[in-house]
Amino acid sequence: MASGPTNEEKPELVPPAEVTTRHGLAEQELRLISALAVILGLGLFFALPFVLSIGSVVFLPVTAALVLTVILSPLADKLAGLGLPNALASFIAILILIAIILFGLALILQPAIALFDQVPELISHVGHRFNELQDKFAWLSRINTQLSDLLSHRSHREVVLASPTPLESIAIATPSVVIEIVLTLLMAFFMVEARVRMRQKLLLGRSSFGSSIKAARVIREIQDRVASYILTVALINIGIGIIVATGAWLFGLEAPIMWGGLAALLNFIPYVGPAAMIGVLGVFGIGSTETLLPGLVPALAYLCLHAVEANFITPSILGARFTVNPLLILIALSYFSWIWGVIGALLSVPILLILTALFDHIGHPNLIGFVFGEPLFASNPFDAADTGEETPPQ
Repeated sequence: MASGPTNEEKPELVPPAEVTTRHGLAEQELRLISALAVILGLGLFFALPFVLSIGSVVFLPVTAALVLTVILSPLADKLAGLGLPNALASFIAILILIAIILFGLALILQPAIALFDQVPELISHVGHRFNELQDKFAWLSRINTQLSDLLSHRSHREVVLASPTPLESIAIATPSVVIEIVLTLLMAFFMVEARVRMRQKLLLGRSSFGSSIKAARVIREIQDRVASYILTVALINIGIGIIVATGAWLFGLEAPIMWGGLAALLNFIPYVGPAAMIGVLGVFGIGSTETLLPGLVPALAYLCLHAVEANFITPSILGARFTVNPLLILIALSYFSWIWGVIGALLSVPILLILTALFDHIGHPNLIGFVFGEPLFASNPFDAADTGEETPPQ
């Protein structure tokens, strides 16, 4: 029996011109979406400080707790690996953090309170030294006075507003600070205790195996990078503190342990912390000596120590893995210190490390190339998730 002719479906051939048109439309659509993402990102970058600053009572404890969770999770994992229950391991990790903070504050605050009564005398001494220096340049003051008389003959009336004393400001701010510290520690404990469940949810809740592998790598990289950086920098700063305490004792400064602890603490704040330490050493050095130049010796010695530490010791120990662009550090430092003050300055580098570790895995946006017509990402950051491969850093 002869079979009838079969109607086989032939693939539809698309003209090359139509293919080119479709690719062009797809590229335009992708570029439009990328432009909207860049605009939204810039708007968020500039609007976020106002939101975080106004809501600092809410956002600062949450952010600090997240950073502490990233730092303390490896320690809690090691304690849990010794056979301790997860909740107990998390609680011990928080207790170790509190003990370290209290020990550091005791080293600094107890001698500082003893020296507080000498501050007026030191300020008077420093003012006397600068008056002597000003007398040597009195001719500049006379020229300035004559120019002022020539340019303006009007008398100005100054209005001085009464402001609270430093002790009154501390007394007013203490209750809210204590509440924020307690909230931060409580949130950090619950986040560290829930780290295993959060990891399982991040890993098992993905739609593909490649995405789960990528999420695991991102979590491990962020924890390892931030925790290793904080531990390494803390050890370096402890060494700096020991050297500064020894130098303060040799130079005859009172409370050398306080100076060592203050140097170790301020060295956690890049650039600004060492500069503040130089200024404080200069003021106390001038205030405790009879002449100007010997009083500047402790500050100059610390400046030389910081130059060696920042340019040779720290880079050689941290290596290329923790090397961050100094411009990014300054931007993060100014950005978060503008939002949250000193606490923001302390959190700026850990937050920057978390963001850089995240972008190392999802890909760095090519902002400059995007302005000149290049794709926002050199490769699709989600392609690697489907295969389990990592996106190479841009």
